[in-house]
Amino acid sequence: MTQKIFVNLPVSDLERSTRFYKALGFTPEPRFTDETAAAMVVSETIHVMLLTHAKFKEFAPLPIANTAETTGALIALSLESREAVDEIVDQAVSAGGSTGWKEPMDFGVMYSRAFQDPDGHVWEPMWMDEAAMAQE
Repeated sequence: MTQKIFVNLPVSDLERSTRFYKALGFTPEPRFTDETAAAMVVSETIHVMLLTHAKFKEFAPLPIANTAETTGALIALSLESREAVDEIVDQAVSAGGSTGWKEPMDFGVMYSRAFQDPDGHVWEPMWMDEAAMAQE
């Protein structure tokens, strides 16, 4: 069996969040979507579950992090090129996300940037030159 990862995010406005992630190229999965949750497919093995606060609380008994004051997680997403990193960050900003959370990191063989979605969840798209890394 291929392992998959499901990133569960509490969102304050399910429709807004669904539009945001669609703008990034994530594909809605209607089988796991209703008025309390929206499943978004990133790849064959990565899914994002957008959950209303009430739905999220059914799974997580602790308080939902206030992303204006704390960072609950850094979600790194590998992409195929430096240009793809810049493109998804630009798409995120155009769709209502924000940058400025931290400066881009460029190590030559690895490049990353960061954006926050409308609920303040931090994504770090990154590219790594795996051939160059293998030589080091």
